[in-house]
Amino acid sequence: MTSTSLAIRTEALVREFNGANAVNGVDLEIPTGEIYGFLGPNGAGKSTTVRMLCTLLAPTGGKATVAGFDVADQSGQVRLRIGVALQEAALDPLQTGAELLRLQGLLYGLTRRTISQRVDELVELIDLGDAINRKIGTYSGGMKRRLDLAAALVHNPEILFLDEPTTGLDPVSRARVWSEVRRLNVELGMTIFLTTQYLEEADELAHRVGIIDQGVIVAEGTPKELKRSVGSDVIVARVDGDASSVRAVLEAVPGVQGVEVHGNELVISTGSGSATISPVAVALAATEVEVRDLTLRTPTLDDVFLDLTGSHIARKEAEEDLS
Repeated sequence: MTSTSLAIRTEALVREFNGANAVNGVDLEIPTGEIYGFLGPNGAGKSTTVRMLCTLLAPTGGKATVAGFDVADQSGQVRLRIGVALQEAALDPLQTGAELLRLQGLLYGLTRRTISQRVDELVELIDLGDAINRKIGTYSGGMKRRLDLAAALVHNPEILFLDEPTTGLDPVSRARVWSEVRRLNVELGMTIFLTTQYLEEADELAHRVGIIDQGVIVAEGTPKELKRSVGSDVIVARVDGDASSVRAVLEAVPGVQGVEVHGNELVISTGSGSATISPVAVALAATEVEVRDLTLRTPTLDDVFLDLTGSHIARKEAEEDLS
């Protein structure tokens, strides 16, 4: 793929903090017009990567180009062509929402008529209603996130960076954001770089997904490809006590491709779940372990994450929230 057909490209991208690499040699090639999902827990390097691509952080090593311009040497050209909605919105609490959107449009050189039209469109998208004319200091956290998203879209950028855009939104608002992301991509051909902790969000929206863990890309592909990489079906058994005592029994069941043990949970990969779940149930019934539940499901991106890192992404988040 030629560099001219790439919206985003990185080569051995590194960012160091206090002697440790938060991003450690990341290589990306994202074609123009793609929705790219960047998946990983807090601390994995997602936001640091985004901040470098948006010219908010300088790379410690390697190289990155966005819209054909180097993020370090041509940062002004990059900024003219991107829209950015980060996790922590930097909004003036004394402005109204409408004033912020109009100012954003003026900064990008839009006409007042175009700005008025865009503000009307975006207010409907983010569903702020009359609150758009209230001071931002009175907004809830979710309202601020929706307004920040609207500000990133005012000038219809070539490339849109969304850093966990639906965190804190209710299901209806989240669905609206998903619909707008699809529309921007399909109708305008906008390239969208989406970081998220919501597995269903990446599965629903992204053409391709990159999984980052400890600053390194550990897998990349379409959601379908990644899910196929861990088997076509998964049987999950939860038992009372330590599940490791029955691991060998299940590994001997015909059709079982692999068994992972996580506390009281067994994750059993198989090529045919419908044919394998009954033999698995029979094998468990012959042991002294009491089965709490047994479920069959197709693989998810969380299964991919588990296979690659040894932990569920949701569990990683819970552990970090408690630390």
